[in-house]
Amino acid sequence: MNEKQVEQAFRTAQQRYSEIGVDVDAALELLSCVALSIQCWQGDDVGGFETPEAALEGGGIAVTGNHPGKARTIDELQADLERALSLVPGGHRVNLHAMYGDFRGERVDRDQIRPEHFAGWVDWAEGLGIGLDFNATCFSHPLAEGGFTLSSPDERVRRFWIEHVQRCREIGAWLGDKLDTPCVHNLWIPDGTKDLTVSRLAHRELLKTSLDEIYAVKHPAEQLRDAVESKLFGLGSESFVVGSYDFYLAWAAANSAMLCLDMGHFHPTESVADKLSALLPFLPELLIHVSRGVRWDSDHVVLYGDELRELMLEIVRARALGRVYLALDFFDGSINRIGAWVIGARATLKALLFALLEPTDQLREIERNGELFARLGLLDEMKLMPLGAVWDYFCLKSDVPPAEQWIDSVREYERSILSQRG
Repeated sequence: MNEKQVEQAFRTAQQRYSEIGVDVDAALELLSCVALSIQCWQGDDVGGFETPEAALEGGGIAVTGNHPGKARTIDELQADLERALSLVPGGHRVNLHAMYGDFRGERVDRDQIRPEHFAGWVDWAEGLGIGLDFNATCFSHPLAEGGFTLSSPDERVRRFWIEHVQRCREIGAWLGDKLDTPCVHNLWIPDGTKDLTVSRLAHRELLKTSLDEIYAVKHPAEQLRDAVESKLFGLGSESFVVGSYDFYLAWAAANSAMLCLDMGHFHPTESVADKLSALLPFLPELLIHVSRGVRWDSDHVVLYGDELRELMLEIVRARALGRVYLALDFFDGSINRIGAWVIGARATLKALLFALLEPTDQLREIERNGELFARLGLLDEMKLMPLGAVWDYFCLKSDVPPAEQWIDSVREYERSILSQRG
């Protein structure tokens, strides 16, 4: 498909959308302003760059697959991210975990990390003109082995993790200041039990006490945004998760904090899309971790589908693009990791474009008139509108390969770069 063909198809699609009252140019302008937060941990299977003896101590995040070529150093990870970003239209961000600092071979424990360990990431981000987000790393550590971190009844363990998260928030604020764009710091902890426990309230009271202490320290909003992330269950916490949805919803509402909704962290029949309109009247901002669960919270690579479209439709219908942050959160070591990034990011943006091209005002008018068959009919017909032609045009104007043409770029990178890694 050449440039002329893409533009011809776009003009036809633009006319078709205009017939139902949709301004395609306005939709593309909005889409170009959306910055996804691209997760660094897809590139190295959530390994990080702490010293080898520290890596994955205490159990880490389960990543399946052993596709050749995963990043082994910060330089390799940054090069891989650059290739992925070059194939995703628009301007985006990169999301770091605390274990991805440049520790220069030294054993720096989590309660001792400092901004200087991320100075290289700032230089790299400045060179690309992008922002950085940040996450405390409360797993893969000996003091997480007992199953509890911020909710641990062991005061020594709890103090360690409080100090870690406080330092991560300081680093996040420093990143936001250096890059002149607010850094979203997200907190997820693995705390819970494999089987039944009788001390649920005690653990949750400890977590609340820890959070209250951590977030008592305020950072300027133009530097840092704070989010807390819940989970339904996890490996080793099948029966009890301290930081449940109900717990974090109550805490976030009481503290005007951002709630993080991970698309894989709920019961399979729950709709994350439906939660948005229930939360936005009460919370100033939301963070969405865009993921795809297969039978459980499996963090599969995101694909363009009904669940993702419904989420984006609710964001757009609520006029909440300025209040909802979008971050990718999946990791698959069984396929080309750069390809995984690109598939997930492009799928997310396609779903958002679909939502931006909905004739929402017309649908609301039909709804007010009680023509429920017409509402349902138009919603269904929208699925066959020429979205692909508009998407290809957006890619073309962003100097990114349209349609499937990006796949060859990833293949070439695998042949020339990834295949050379031991």
